[in-house]
Amino acid sequence: MNKIFPILFLLSLSLTTHAQNFNFGAITYDDYEFDRKKIDSNANAIVLKEFGTASIQRDDNTGSLELIFEHHVKIKIYNKEGFKEANIVIPTYKDESREETISDLKASTFNNFVETVMDRKAIFTENRSKYTRLTKFTLPNLKEGSIIEYSYRLKSPNLFNFRTWEFQGDIPKVISEYLVYIPGIYNYNVSLRGFQKLTDQKSELSKECLRLSGVAIDCSKITYVMKNIPAFIEEDNMTAPSNFKSAIYFELSDVQNLNGSKTSYTKTWKDIDYELSSYKTLGDQMKRKDIFKDLIPEITKGTTTDLDKAKTIYNYIKKQIKWNNYYGKYAEDNIKKALENRSGNVADVNLSLIAALSAAGLDAEAVILSTRDNGTVNKLYPVMSDFNYLVAKVNIADKSYLLDATEPLLPFGLLPLRCINDQGRVINLKKPSYWIDLTASQKAITSYILTGKMTTDGKIIGTLTTHTMGYAAYNKRKDILRYSSPDEYVEKLDERLTRIKILDHQISNLDSVENSLIEKYEVEFTINDGTNKDQFYFSPFFINTISKNPFNLNERTYPVDLGAASDERIIINVFLPEKYQLLEKPKDMAIALPNVGGRYLFQTGLDENTISISQVLQFNNAIYQPEEYLFLKEFYSKIIQNQKTEFLLKKAN
Repeated sequence: MNKIFPILFLLSLSLTTHAQNFNFGAITYDDYEFDRKKIDSNANAIVLKEFGTASIQRDDNTGSLELIFEHHVKIKIYNKEGFKEANIVIPTYKDESREETISDLKASTFNNFVETVMDRKAIFTENRSKYTRLTKFTLPNLKEGSIIEYSYRLKSPNLFNFRTWEFQGDIPKVISEYLVYIPGIYNYNVSLRGFQKLTDQKSELSKECLRLSGVAIDCSKITYVMKNIPAFIEEDNMTAPSNFKSAIYFELSDVQNLNGSKTSYTKTWKDIDYELSSYKTLGDQMKRKDIFKDLIPEITKGTTTDLDKAKTIYNYIKKQIKWNNYYGKYAEDNIKKALENRSGNVADVNLSLIAALSAAGLDAEAVILSTRDNGTVNKLYPVMSDFNYLVAKVNIADKSYLLDATEPLLPFGLLPLRCINDQGRVINLKKPSYWIDLTASQKAITSYILTGKMTTDGKIIGTLTTHTMGYAAYNKRKDILRYSSPDEYVEKLDERLTRIKILDHQISNLDSVENSLIEKYEVEFTINDGTNKDQFYFSPFFINTISKNPFNLNERTYPVDLGAASDERIIINVFLPEKYQLLEKPKDMAIALPNVGGRYLFQTGLDENTISISQVLQFNNAIYQPEEYLFLKEFYSKIIQNQKTEFLLKKAN
């Protein structure tokens, strides 16, 4: 389970030993001979030593304060699978006026004490987004048994988030140390997240570490140490790894100014509400009812209820403004411009929706949130940098609906799965903000019905009808519309299906996203090659076969987050041309997860000339806690084992 440990800056000045960087290139026999069994016998690579330091310093050229971060790491490569650890990516932040810079970058590979220095030409940069630049390099001359080492210095103008240190990574670490110098005038809220605990934490006073306007300022010198750290292994069905990796975070609370006054950076939600309601790129855009005033009568023409009115406005915005694939909680400029250009970021689209709903006299609010890949937000105090997305909320009668108009294929009231992440903060221009749970309003529902008959030459010819709703329908519509036409989609589907041949098809409600998506296929597949018509095997598991367990860890310390509950049903009825006996068959099953968490039902029968198969797979929860992990693992194992068996049919005498 994810844990957050608050760490107070009430420092005991009792340090006897403290962290110290190690010399670059000082490779030892112990480094080469390190036995990975000491920490993880299956590791492809191991961090032998990692050291980082961060401090606030004054730039002599500009006079401004900057955060100086230095990182040094030494890694032992055990096999070719570990070579990927030599591909290094360092993200840095930039905007129109400020940017983080990297200098003093050194990187070398060591084989039997022979050093290969990385060529400077191997370093290149990539602008990942408007605000993120990536520095990339790959260490040279890699071999099994190599030791790689690199270090760099990063200079940042961002003092609010001091510098996060991740103790845990994708490979094990023998030791990871972080040394920070916090000037006495700065007060940070510090938290340790993750399952692993610190091995050691020590503090001492560093005299006159910073000088401002001629005034000498002392620092708190703090060492954080963690040893024998297991790798963080990512599995499917999880939110951002940063939610669960063991790491230490710093957020600026306040600064004691030299004149005796204090500047507070940790604000209350009351402060934030006031600021957001008056921001030109958020609150002011929510108020722009004037843009839609003359459009609303035409948009909502023919609607008789508030719900119909809201749905019509939602569909109008989806068509009028195309999402440019950028996230954001603030409009890039203003919603009038987005409407004119028919394009905008997430906030442009959904602030337009809020303004339009308000112009129609509906009660609309904004919800700021953090997407699943961005991590969860801090609930102890507002940290606006935690939020990266904005959706709409409309309240009709006694029910509320969360809306995101960036996805044309989503029905009214269903958020994209990327938004289903813990809680969001509702921003109301007239009332205090409040938290709201971000949960899926619909299940992912799929049903397959196959009705067919077996021919005398061992083929089954029949009709396969599929109904999908919720996220299942959204994903299927998205998949179909990637192709130029439904016919092309079916053609590619037919190529992928090795056992089943599609003879004809009909797809209904492709554009009617409020209705279930219906696919109807005339299919043909062979279950008996004709070599023995009197007795043959036939597997009933040819629709969505489960052949691989998604849960393979011995222990998982973070939740299984499916995003939404799901329900899948498969019904198969096949008419046989003659009388057959069922000599062998998969076991009928009825297994369940604890606490009504889900179930799997499987039943077969042979009645007269018809063989029937019924299968139900349900997950009733969107999230399963770490202590439920082994139940999920065993649940899947039983299903997979049963799906390895087949029917054995023998012609009756």
